[in-house]
Amino acid sequence: MPFRRAILALALTLAALSPAFATAEHRYGKNEYAIILGGRAPNGKLSVAAHGGGETGGEGFRIYLMAEPGHRRLMTLDNVNDDNILDTAPDAFHAAWSADSRTVAVSFRSERHIVTLNLYAIDGRRARLVDAPDLFRDATGRSIDRKTDGDMRTSVPALTWQAPRRFHLTDYRVFVLDDAALADKLGPLGKATAMKDGRTTIQFSAEADSELLPDGRIRMGKPRAGQFEELE
Repeated sequence: MPFRRAILALALTLAALSPAFATAEHRYGKNEYAIILGGRAPNGKLSVAAHGGGETGGEGFRIYLMAEPGHRRLMTLDNVNDDNILDTAPDAFHAAWSADSRTVAVSFRSERHIVTLNLYAIDGRRARLVDAPDLFRDATGRSIDRKTDGDMRTSVPALTWQAPRRFHLTDYRVFVLDDAALADKLGPLGKATAMKDGRTTIQFSAEADSELLPDGRIRMGKPRAGQFEELE
């Protein structure tokens, strides 16, 4: 699972910065649209780029679908803005394009240890946000809102393409709870570790092979246990 570990390593590296530099920031030039990591599409005709204003790049921050090689702005990508990002530097955002350049996944930090994964279907020179798969929701029957659920301390979803419409999805999360009930519900997808203060750290780690259908829906394979980290 190299991609999940790469995203996790990026999140932890950025989170380990001193408090004064807890975010990766970039001061953009007026007409600077910087291509994010992995942002160039395989067909050479498209890219994903970032732009924001102010000293830290956070004012009006957005990411854009760009036409290449002219690097012309086509449209703003949904669900990435100055309300749900932590970083502004282009290297803090990661794109994973399908081989046919018709779908792109974009990952970025929303909080210090919370990674958001957006999936976009590309139709010509337009991008449409697809309802991203959620292995935790499939396992528990509920979604987690990062803004209201303070029990979730880490969330790192990651997507790796296997074919133009097929991908491998991993989902790694860490919760701090008063008991191990969640781990019991998760079964082999969960791991509980007792903390010295009496609370319990619960890891959720799952992976599945998936397929993006022509109508935009996602067909999920059966989830199986992923790798767990050694927590102190």
